[in-house]
Amino acid sequence: MPLALRQPGWTRAALYSLIGIVFAYALSLGARAGLGYDPLLDGEAVLRVALLGVPFFFLVGLGLFSYWFRWASGAPTLPEDHSGHGAKSWKSYFYPNTDHKVIGIQYVVTSFFFMFVGGLMAMLIRAELAAPGRQFVDANTYNGLFSVHASLLIFLFIIPVFAGLANYVLPLMIGAPDMAFPRLNALSFWLLPVAGTMMLSSFFAPGGSFASGWTAYATLSNTAPVGQEFFTIGVQFAGASSIATALNFLVTIITMRAPGMSFFRLPLLVWANFATSLLVVIATPFVAASQFFVLLDRSLGFNFFDPGQGGDVLMYQHVFWFYSHPAVYIMMLPGFGIVSEVLAVKSRKPVFGYRMMAFSLLAIVLLGFTVWAHHMFVSGMQGWIRVPMMVTTAIIAVPTGIKIFSWLATLWKGVLKLDTPMLFAMGFLTMFVLGGISGVMLAMIPLTIHVSDTYFIVAHIHYVLFGGSLFTIFAGVYFWFPKMTGRMYDEKLGKLHFWLTFIFFNVTFAPMHLIGVQGMPRRVADYADQFATWNLIISLAAFGTGLSTLVFAYNMVASWRSGPRAEANPWRSLTLEWQVSSPPPVFNFDEIPTIVGGPYEYGVPGAVHGVFGGDQLAAAPTSPPAPAGSSTPA
Repeated sequence: MPLALRQPGWTRAALYSLIGIVFAYALSLGARAGLGYDPLLDGEAVLRVALLGVPFFFLVGLGLFSYWFRWASGAPTLPEDHSGHGAKSWKSYFYPNTDHKVIGIQYVVTSFFFMFVGGLMAMLIRAELAAPGRQFVDANTYNGLFSVHASLLIFLFIIPVFAGLANYVLPLMIGAPDMAFPRLNALSFWLLPVAGTMMLSSFFAPGGSFASGWTAYATLSNTAPVGQEFFTIGVQFAGASSIATALNFLVTIITMRAPGMSFFRLPLLVWANFATSLLVVIATPFVAASQFFVLLDRSLGFNFFDPGQGGDVLMYQHVFWFYSHPAVYIMMLPGFGIVSEVLAVKSRKPVFGYRMMAFSLLAIVLLGFTVWAHHMFVSGMQGWIRVPMMVTTAIIAVPTGIKIFSWLATLWKGVLKLDTPMLFAMGFLTMFVLGGISGVMLAMIPLTIHVSDTYFIVAHIHYVLFGGSLFTIFAGVYFWFPKMTGRMYDEKLGKLHFWLTFIFFNVTFAPMHLIGVQGMPRRVADYADQFATWNLIISLAAFGTGLSTLVFAYNMVASWRSGPRAEANPWRSLTLEWQVSSPPPVFNFDEIPTIVGGPYEYGVPGAVHGVFGGDQLAAAPTSPPAPAGSSTPA
């Protein structure tokens, strides 16, 4: 056998994928023959097995299970030579790697690829809606476009891009040489391209792509054409990636902190990812269960959601939203951590109310599981549950409000540096507050009944996830770009990107509140003539928002290739990731750091967060942090 087929890599992965397809045919034919089914060959049955099985053959071919298979077989494990650790060249990013920094960049770049694909779908959606009547696509294709658009941006962009940024900086922030489980970390990443490819491939399925929205409500999802199964199974791979990553973060944070790094010396980004990981581990199995129930209904006739056979349609929504409302915080809490890092550094102030900021993250985790049914006020569920859900939905605004006021107090009397990361962080504050206000409005039962399934809901979710999550993602990418690449980005292009995004985003989504209150339904390919003018304005602004991302893409690519060399600590930050070179060494630290102070003691003379070297281990802790409202920035 040629060496390329014996060694893990893309050639072997392609061969194993073909073997997986043969396996799918063989298993389906064998099972149907054994059970006496006629005809023996059923295309949907083969596709189902292939969607579940071929990805595993592909991942085995890449070598992601080689170590574990060898261990499970009882063979002696091979000495670790670290040949798959660290980036030797650009080609290293196209193969499995155990270095958290390589994996972090793989996550970020892959996630942005899916963002651009999902964004192109958004452009086509807005082109179709620029005028009443049919323009470019029929109604079923339109349904597929907004369904795949939302699914890609939620499961393949927002959630994993936060995981990518944390993968890169979190071990550095806590003084760890890597993540706790490097091989599991590599597998977690490679599950994502599998899920994304599967969702995009649904467009080639008979009957078109899945078209039941990202919520995939039963009974629509268990009676839809076979393209629905690309979503049903693809979500399982994305969810498995999230759970494995979250477990890795939890173990890393709990067990691998540097000496002196108590929980109340952790940077708030670490706290945010700790809270997010708790949410992911607890909640994600519920969305997996909802999709497994749909798959069992479709393939084996289990009738979980078939009311004619005793199934319960509402149960799907309860199970789905028990994950998907916590998922909103899964898509927000890491951004809260990013904003805390950026605001402290760029205002040269300690984070106001550090401990309450940490506790409010944990409060959101707890309260996040008490509000799921506010998505179901018009579903026909039991009436008595509406008021308790309305109350808990309003209460969860309290810990979020704590964070807003703490950020504003951090900015108060600070020496503000309004560069690109800071602009996106401050843009987040305004956009997220607006999204939060409409969220509190939607907690009120009468308003929700009026605007349910209208463009008011579209505006709300985009103010939260675009104006909230995406603004923090851009802030984080610009903030850590010098650390990740060793290059500085173009500041003028960064500011141009911010202002174009900020203006066009608001012109795109603010009017949707108005037409939503007036009754324009969402998820429809056509609409009444009375909404034509606003929809044309929205579509033109959406195209401007799309163009603004091209400025970002050009800035990132050009700066990564030929931007000015970055210093180790261009922002004069105290946290550990900025105390090593840019990019950091392969194993992060030449010496184990010792933590002697808090991460945000800006304004405290001689403040140090961590020290290196045996002769400094006895260094006295820094003086106590300045009072929360201190106006003596460093």
